Amino acid sequence: MFSKILIANRGEIAVRIIRACRELGISTVAVYSEADRTALHAQIADEAVCIGPAPSKDSYLNTKALLAACEVTGAQAIHPGFGFLSENSAFVRLCDKCGIKFIGPSAEAMDAMGDKANAKQTMIKAGVPVVPGSDGVVESYEQAEVIAERIGYPVMVKASAGGGGRGIRLVNDHSELEAAITAAKQEAMSCFGNDDIYIEKFIVDPRHVEIQILADEQGDIIYLGERDCSLQRRNQKVLEESPSPIMTPELRKKMGEAAVRAAKACGYANAGTVEFLVDKQLNFYFMEMNARIQVEHPVTEMVTGVDLLKAQIKIAAGLPLEYKQSDIELSGHVIECRINAEDPRHGFRPCPGKIESIHMPGGFGVRIDTAVYQGYEIPPYYDSMIAKVLVKGRDRKEAIQKMKVALGEFLIEGIITNIDFQLELLRDEDVEKGDFDIGFLGRKHFG
Repeated sequence: MFSKILIANRGEIAVRIIRACRELGISTVAVYSEADRTALHAQIADEAVCIGPAPSKDSYLNTKALLAACEVTGAQAIHPGFGFLSENSAFVRLCDKCGIKFIGPSAEAMDAMGDKANAKQTMIKAGVPVVPGSDGVVESYEQAEVIAERIGYPVMVKASAGGGGRGIRLVNDHSELEAAITAAKQEAMSCFGNDDIYIEKFIVDPRHVEIQILADEQGDIIYLGERDCSLQRRNQKVLEESPSPIMTPELRKKMGEAAVRAAKACGYANAGTVEFLVDKQLNFYFMEMNARIQVEHPVTEMVTGVDLLKAQIKIAAGLPLEYKQSDIELSGHVIECRINAEDPRHGFRPCPGKIESIHMPGGFGVRIDTAVYQGYEIPPYYDSMIAKVLVKGRDRKEAIQKMKVALGEFLIEGIITNIDFQLELLRDEDVEKGDFDIGFLGRKHFG
């Protein structure tokens, strides 16, 4: 087991990793930008190292500074959290070269799943259902025309190296295709430095359901149920829950086994998430695999009782999985709401600033993952998410009511948040019935 781990991240996920390390008796090293000198993760870690100015490219994405911090502090491993360098295979190779363990999958597995066009081919070979579309990267507009006509409109033009909803365009008919390709390529090059695109059939009104997996370095893989992430705004998740309102035991088994095949196909080890689209007939299609811990990982932790962060660390240390598939049972119903410093009434624009006062909810079955505190100044340079509120009820109805109570108790002064937006969402009749899909928030007005 490692004696010291460096956390290459910030915010609530850095705090979460520090806590997991402490429970395992492992010392921690936090890194922080100049804008994060007063951040909670920098204060509670055993050691803290400043790695650069506020912009991410000069600090949390500064691989030389991160590796230097490891050398100075004697950290044997790096946990990347999510975002930043968590799915950067070049950084994984640098860690390997320097003799530092990257807590996540290998660079080869990351490459296999990171390029979505190549990942699709891998899934087809593994017998995992995929959305009809191009066999790989689309090389020309003429090729795109042929593919779109073959699979039928509407289609999605997607960046091969994409993520976070970037580089995606919906094309309803032939007249929109060329402009969509141009726009997707430009955004992909700007965001990812790679303008490769591929085309998929647009599945009308699907659910977004993802399967959490754990895989050790001995080749054993298990799935830990699903998370329904269908409530999204502009391809960004807003609320997640487990079990999915549409799930049956038979469908969960099929999707879980498909996720395991996906992980085996790329030699995956550590925690990962296989994301699927599920249509109205409960057919499911591989969308992508996230080769990291997810923002919404606490949903799975609460519904299964498995600490995914500690599992990640143990796997990276070479230990076998502590669980068999038969050990995994889903208990109750869990909902997570993402709380962001943003203004829903003005286009969800970010609202950084100083938290003058704060009161967080609590009680039986309530969990808060956050790194903010009274007097904390939220910097304008990073993601606007400031907390995750999770509740667990005996069933979905109780979980919804518990979440309403929790959000009603969550008081923050000094900044604008989306708490009232989340409350309004949970009061919606369709949401209460579980009758929604990934386009739901685009069709209905909240806030």
